[in-house]
Amino acid sequence: MAVREIRVLGDPVLSATAQPVEAFGQPIRRLVADMLETMDHAGGVGLAANQIGVTRRVFVFDCQGMRGHLVNPVWRPVGTARQVGREGCLSVPGVAGPVERYNDVVAAGRDVDGRPLALRATGLLARCIQHETDHLDGVMFMRRMDPAVRAEAMALIRGADWFKEK
Repeated sequence: MAVREIRVLGDPVLSATAQPVEAFGQPIRRLVADMLETMDHAGGVGLAANQIGVTRRVFVFDCQGMRGHLVNPVWRPVGTARQVGREGCLSVPGVAGPVERYNDVVAAGRDVDGRPLALRATGLLARCIQHETDHLDGVMFMRRMDPAVRAEAMALIRGADWFKEK
């Protein structure tokens, strides 16, 4: 296992659409282990593969007492209830703000060996699933913000020491 570099906003990999995983086994097992270690080291609750420069549809999570991963994830809302909560991102250090998401979702995908996985999530875990799947689609959380809040967040980003427009 290894802690990998987390890519920050401005890196083109974060706006790329990740490709489905077709081959399972040791390479994906190692990727997931590295992602979990990287997420833990950074103090996050979720991490998508493209955040470490790998354009494959994989994310890991550790929140609400559940720790795991999904390969080739898809999700759907359960009902119409929404939640608004403060959201941040390891790829956008020091920036957070309110984002509206579905409160309850069902997610499905595969494990590192290609076996089917499914889980029903609510609250923070539901938010995490939606946030990380957005990453895999090249969507950053600021795009889900109210326009005025997004403008404030983008001003913070443009003034941040870590941000370099590419």
